[in-house]
Amino acid sequence: MTPGRTVPYGGWPSVITTNDLVDDVRLLSYVECVGDRAYWVESSRLRCAGPDGTPVDVLPSGRRVGSALYGYGALPYAVRGDTVFFVDAVDHGLHRCEPGGEPVPLTGSTSDSARTVYGAPTTSPDGAHVYCVRERGTVHDLVAVATDGSGRTRVLARGHDFYGAPAVSPDGARLAYVVWDHPHMAWDQSVLRELRLDATGVPVADHEIAGRPGVSVTQPRYGPDGRLHFVDDRTGWWNLYVRESAGSRNLLPMAAEFGRPDWHCGLRTYGFLADGSVVAAARRRARDTVLRVRPDGTTETVRCGGDVVDSLATSALDLVVIAGSATRPPAVQRVDDIVLTGGEVVVLRESRPNPLGPEWTSVPRSIEFPTRDGETAHAFYYPPVNPDVTGPSGVPPPLIVTCHGGPTVVLTGMLDHQVQYWTSRGIAVVEVNYRGSPGFGRAYRERIRGRWGVLDVADCVDAARHLVSIGAADPARLAVRGKSSGGLTALLAAMSDLGFAAVIGVSGVSDPTALPGNTHKVESRYLDGLIGAWPRERAAYEERSPAHHVHTLRTPTLLFHGADDDVVPPAQSRRLRDLLAMRGVPVCLVEYENEGHGVVRPENVRHIVATELWFLAQALGFEPTSGR
Repeated sequence: MTPGRTVPYGGWPSVITTNDLVDDVRLLSYVECVGDRAYWVESSRLRCAGPDGTPVDVLPSGRRVGSALYGYGALPYAVRGDTVFFVDAVDHGLHRCEPGGEPVPLTGSTSDSARTVYGAPTTSPDGAHVYCVRERGTVHDLVAVATDGSGRTRVLARGHDFYGAPAVSPDGARLAYVVWDHPHMAWDQSVLRELRLDATGVPVADHEIAGRPGVSVTQPRYGPDGRLHFVDDRTGWWNLYVRESAGSRNLLPMAAEFGRPDWHCGLRTYGFLADGSVVAAARRRARDTVLRVRPDGTTETVRCGGDVVDSLATSALDLVVIAGSATRPPAVQRVDDIVLTGGEVVVLRESRPNPLGPEWTSVPRSIEFPTRDGETAHAFYYPPVNPDVTGPSGVPPPLIVTCHGGPTVVLTGMLDHQVQYWTSRGIAVVEVNYRGSPGFGRAYRERIRGRWGVLDVADCVDAARHLVSIGAADPARLAVRGKSSGGLTALLAAMSDLGFAAVIGVSGVSDPTALPGNTHKVESRYLDGLIGAWPRERAAYEERSPAHHVHTLRTPTLLFHGADDDVVPPAQSRRLRDLLAMRGVPVCLVEYENEGHGVVRPENVRHIVATELWFLAQALGFEPTSGR
């Protein structure tokens, strides 16, 4: 092949196939650091690496960890010494496992019908109890589970709708936890409380530490000296605070986020070192910097292999992170001996064994663009990249606009082979962090309150308009794609006057009126803040429902849905398909058995992307070289 030869956009020959999107991919999450050992969850397996850096399985073959708490999952394990306490992915119960031994159930087996789930465990200093969040149907509480296998469980706190991951003080006398109640989500308004425990672990007092209307508190943790730390956005940014006798002190006041929306209970983004330092990931505009805050208040940057940190943990001397970048997929990395040597980065486990070569990598450009109401929104733009070919001179490439779900989710620009699949074929991609996305301060995150289905749509359309105006996208070949709540954004964007040629939804919302009462508890009142109180604001729900205005949707539509989705029921996509088909709009719905919210099985992911390539080729007018 002659380097640089001209080939129409979309038809570029690429080395990236659908197999590359899923083969040997390891899903890494929830790191922990105990002494000189690093732990993490790897595609439901609990793994560990000691000083030599060799990963090994912690549990006997076949045992998988995973918590379904709140529908989106939670930290599923805790480690004390050599003992591991974990939530079994099959029976949902809490178990204890000693080195070389078989797991011992601590809570007894539970069935799906009973729907008792545990999550975010942490151990008492004496090892007698595991503190965790328990979910029984729609009731949540904070419990202490005996570790001796007796099955004894004590309720520590009840009465609130939701509980965050508990933290225990070094002396075992205090337990900190976050609560929030309907109609709020954790990142809207939450309260930090602290239990006083007697010598046997019985609560003797419970009082509020931090929180007020319009403030979110998250990630309570006790330092080695017993002082309580937490993340709080009272300044408009999730900053890190320490509880002192005179009140709470902001350790590092800055326009950066040290917290994240608590979609996953037990997420950690800071920890402590032996010298009293705090190590924390500070997020600015969807990118992270790991900072070390010394006891005297001075700060320094800690080097790690990436500027996007998904999870962080510390021991006395070491730091462990899951981090990646625009050119490197996520990896478990240990930064050794920060206190003594400043840290040496050791990669313990990569999320994929063969990273994409730089010649095939489209590095995103962080862009700001004007919105129609005079504000500014953010996005990552990926131009087409292929070392062997170029596009026609003077012709802009087709563009896929990506609308993230959540909608309080952020796209970080970290290397994603699915994005590179498109850019290597000559199709540009823009990932829009529309107003409502976290990582840009509370004011930006709250812009979407009451305006979901309006503001997110406007920002995604305006991102495309901006790229067209600067010659980075072909106005006649625009596609829009969304997953989950992003499916609603994508469908409504396709109904705008911009002229999208194709719309794709994965597990997408198409009728907000069908969600209240038909989704899990944690999101059952979510739309109160995003649209309005149901059913009083029914008119607003209907106004933002593509299914209620299907006569204005004429864009060819491709839908994918898991048949077992309990967050966005597949009936939504079925109804939209039927309504579009009745009006003669080209539409296709693909359902996948044994898939829930989001499609994750490798064979189904391959099928989705291959189908999307075929669909976009028809809609955008190009001849693909390969659908593999």
